[in-house]
Amino acid sequence: MTEIEITTTLAQFGAAGMMGWMWLSERRAAAGRERQLTEAHERIVSERTGLSVLLRAIEANTRALAGIEAGQRELLGVLTAWRTRPARRRAAPPAPSASNGSDQTDQDNTLESQAA
Repeated sequence: MTEIEITTTLAQFGAAGMMGWMWLSERRAAAGRERQLTEAHERIVSERTGLSVLLRAIEANTRALAGIEAGQRELLGVLTAWRTRPARRRAAPPAPSASNGSDQTDQDNTLESQAA
């Protein structure tokens, strides 16, 4: 429509027609704004849900890492204590006797007599 056609159409309806046309155009614009607000609200709600899932995952990972750290600290304490303790020396094995083995034979005979 050209400007002349619009002006002619508006003049035909008078002041009441002009007010009605303004009200309709305002309602159309308000409906567009309402649709935009609804879409924005839905986006925010869906993002909030996603963020809450993400935060729960981060909290679970933080708990797991804290548990691993506690275990590592405990292991470090055990290893440090083990490293700083005095070394135990094993008792030297008994030296072989210079006898001809008659001592061992006497012990064997004693064991056999006790078993019988």
